[in-house]
Amino acid sequence: MFRLDGKVALVTGAGRGAGLGIIRTLAKQGAHVVVNDIDPAAAAAAAEALRTAGGRATPVVFDVTVWESVRAAVAQVVREVGPIDILVNNAGNAGSQPMQLKLFVEMAPEDWQPFIAVNLLGVLNCTHAVLRGMCERGWGRIITISSGSGQVARPPGASLYGAAKAGGAHFMRHLSQEVARSGVTANVISLGMMNHLPEEFTAPVIRTIPIGRLGTPEDIGAAVLFVYPIGRPQLPPGRSPRGSAAGSSP
Repeated sequence: MFRLDGKVALVTGAGRGAGLGIIRTLAKQGAHVVVNDIDPAAAAAAAEALRTAGGRATPVVFDVTVWESVRAAVAQVVREVGPIDILVNNAGNAGSQPMQLKLFVEMAPEDWQPFIAVNLLGVLNCTHAVLRGMCERGWGRIITISSGSGQVARPPGASLYGAAKAGGAHFMRHLSQEVARSGVTANVISLGMMNHLPEEFTAPVIRTIPIGRLGTPEDIGAAVLFVYPIGRPQLPPGRSPRGSAAGSSP
């Protein structure tokens, strides 16, 4: 399997759940992993575990839903660690709040915000903060962790979560078309039921899964590598990486 030596990878919401599998996989392949979490203790513990296992890791604490916090954190990482080559938008669920299933008819508008903020605006904030640098360097990888709930209506009570996940995924589809000629790729991984989710989410579903088990953080780490193309896009003759004619202004 290819190596990621010399690459800097920022993974949001990486202090628990699927994020742990992603950062372990990236670190094992040689990347310097920037471990983000809104919980300082979780970010520090996850980064320390990677270093203990022989990897390179730096914790960074910020809230993906707050643009200024994201912008300042990314600038700090660039100064202290290096330009960000890989972004994994993993932070999700309801952000810092516990995720609870609730029928839309029973929700108030203020109940909508946590889902939209972390699963859609968080993706926009983090992507925007790293994207210009990736395009200018002519290389970058952006991977957003979405959910099956963004594709099909399940489970009941997750309508806002599903809507926000669908929005983040469709943003990636549009973005991929905008930045491909700059050497940047944008991909989405939609998760099914994971083994770290509460039983109230998983119990009705696990019996329908053909392999008889839930997904693991390591499964997601492997999927991140799977959608990680090594080379640059093949550009048509006479085209520059920014998509303009070679030698002309962007």
